[in-house]
Amino acid sequence: MFKKALPLVSKLTTPKGITYNQPLGLFINNEYVHPKQQKTFEVISPSTEEKITDVYEALEEDIDTAVKAAQAAYHNGWAQGPPEQRSKVLFKLADLIEENAELLAQIETWDNGKSLQNARGDVALTAAYFRSCGGWADKILGSQINTGNTHFNYTQRVPLVCGQIIPWNFPLLMASWKLGPVLATGSTTVLKTAESTPLSALYLSQLLVEAGMPKGVINIVSGFGATAGAAIAKHPKIEKVAFTGSTATGKIIMKLAAESNLKKVTLELGGKSPNIVFNDADLDKTIQNLIVSIFYNSGEVCCAGSRLLIQSGVYDQVVEKFKEAAESVKVGNPFDEDTFMGAQVSDVQLSKILKYVESGKSQGATVVTGGARADGKGYFVKPTIFADVKKDMDIVREEIFGPVVTLIKFDTVDEAVELANDSDYGLAAGIHSADVNKCIDVANRVKAGTVWVNTYNDFHPMVPFGGFSASGIGREMGEEVLHEYTQVRAVRMKINPPN
Repeated sequence: MFKKALPLVSKLTTPKGITYNQPLGLFINNEYVHPKQQKTFEVISPSTEEKITDVYEALEEDIDTAVKAAQAAYHNGWAQGPPEQRSKVLFKLADLIEENAELLAQIETWDNGKSLQNARGDVALTAAYFRSCGGWADKILGSQINTGNTHFNYTQRVPLVCGQIIPWNFPLLMASWKLGPVLATGSTTVLKTAESTPLSALYLSQLLVEAGMPKGVINIVSGFGATAGAAIAKHPKIEKVAFTGSTATGKIIMKLAAESNLKKVTLELGGKSPNIVFNDADLDKTIQNLIVSIFYNSGEVCCAGSRLLIQSGVYDQVVEKFKEAAESVKVGNPFDEDTFMGAQVSDVQLSKILKYVESGKSQGATVVTGGARADGKGYFVKPTIFADVKKDMDIVREEIFGPVVTLIKFDTVDEAVELANDSDYGLAAGIHSADVNKCIDVANRVKAGTVWVNTYNDFHPMVPFGGFSASGIGREMGEEVLHEYTQVRAVRMKINPPN
């Protein structure tokens, strides 16, 4: 039986009634094109378990086509062009995102399952980050080096042809974290979406064209890690690869990068972040921070404060207040305005979380609240708190990537630091205390790339983000990310000083 070909762009209507044009093809050279084999895959809404649409799948040969487009754009003047050209694109893109903010938020909620209020926050951060990158475009500086009057020496920061792989938990925001520095530095790229959440990044491609981005600078493809992702990581013409996702996959990416052409690598990986509450913390404010630290974005946050360390003097109070607050978190239809916690992204992720919950129970931990799937259709989990845990339990050691937190009591500052650092990961940490000296002391001693004090999951475009140890290498955002997307060229010129 003849199967009708999937269109390259399809008219869709969000559950809240916005009708729009959704790209489904591969975005290469500012056009939507069919993959060579014209394979497709389903996109499922996590909150209803129903199909939204099908999307075209990129394979290795399609990645090669996209890389050639990125190379051509690099050599056609983008990399060497005036920085103000890049700034204009970024500023216009930020404006367009704000103009389309509600649609983008609804696409994100539909595709990912996160609450609409969380998605709106993501969109605001996305616009802010692109605008911040626009301000950096003419500030990517080299230096002049004084070695005496016989030579003139200077350095340049040279852009790169890149490959990028983004995760499914913040599809639009993570796309901005990757694409912003590409546009600012004069680099070019092939970006692969997460297979479960391709829609918002594909829609973003339309805004990139409208913002004035030249052909081939950014190419966006959908596909799977084992095929399209691996093709990016090992492609011999890609000079830098950036990946956000699990530590296990990050190791594969790094190996492929090393075995191909030793390309630069940035890895933003998993976490098992400690969140420390001291006796002198403002408990009302702290409880709100704790809710955000672990239940924001349905717990699908790499830096989630999943290990809650509570000083003994306030332990019982915190447990009582935290339990009450967790049970008041509205879980359900992500399009409801007052829903804070939407669905998990997929049935696979739901099953993984529930297996960890059962593991915690079987290993002797006590469920304070939650510990089960929420009733009804969709991939929903109740906010879950475990007490009476031991440090060798799976729920304490391993990243769950869901709304599950463990509680551990401690007595002294040194004990808190020791517990916080007892992990293979080092992505983030939280500290809650009224004592500034204590906060600084602990912040200086915890093994984490980001330390939040009396706040949590609090991001800003100018503040770098990334991890230590198994949480990755390199940094996103801030000035530091510009170094990740450039390489240094040194020029030394012999001169003949006048007699």
